[in-house]
Amino acid sequence: MPRFPIDLARAGLARFREALCLPPQEGPDNNCTRRGLEQSAPERGSAVVEFTLLSLLLMVPVVYFIVTIGQVQGGSFAVVGAADQAAKVYVTRKEASQGRVAAEQAAALTLADYGHSAQRATVDVACDRDDCLSAGTAVTVTVKLTVPLPMVPFGETLHLDAAHLNASATQIVGRFR
Repeated sequence: MPRFPIDLARAGLARFREALCLPPQEGPDNNCTRRGLEQSAPERGSAVVEFTLLSLLLMVPVVYFIVTIGQVQGGSFAVVGAADQAAKVYVTRKEASQGRVAAEQAAALTLADYGHSAQRATVDVACDRDDCLSAGTAVTVTVKLTVPLPMVPFGETLHLDAAHLNASATQIVGRFR
């Protein structure tokens, strides 16, 4: 009975060991030494250093980009939620001045829930009629937010911003309040 599959397995193992520059199992003769591929002592471990250096140079900007995109995405959720809540709160008040204060507080609270400062946001209220709280009036609240670049020292003084976001929400003042 021929030992053909076993011979193929041994030949494959020998080629694999040769590709990895490992000595053959039979004897001390190494094909890598004959071809001049043997590593010298000063070069041992340099691949680890090169890998570490290149991974740091490539991974730090990628991670920073991902963090920045996360901040912008969180800011967009915050702005939409703040505009919606501010419009809902505004139409429940009896006077426009109370509505304005309540809308700003609701927007600030919503932005804080998402981790953004109320100092970087503005709240604008617009109505389609002169009397903003009369029944059937459409009240539109627009919230604008500036998202700073994360982890940048002196970012506020240099005005380094990742994005300028805004969102609007409209609510109709009900007949019965």
